Amino acid sequence: MVAIYAVYYNFARIHETLTITPSMAAALTDHIWSLEEIALMADSYMPQPHKRGPDKKRVEENRG
Repeated sequence: MVAIYAVYYNFARIHETLTITPSMAAALTDHIWSLEEIALMADSYMPQPHKRGPDKKRVEENRG
């Protein structure tokens, strides 16, 4: 949540004294990002689900 807030603060929120976003002032982007863009960007970094392989069978040791 902190990372998403940091992205929102720097890419989507217009700063009062700058009148643009901090990322636009730093020339990292040329437009104000929407929340949809932030969500899609965050979703693209999530690992994709994959099929699990077969489980290894346990070998019980006879201790006697």
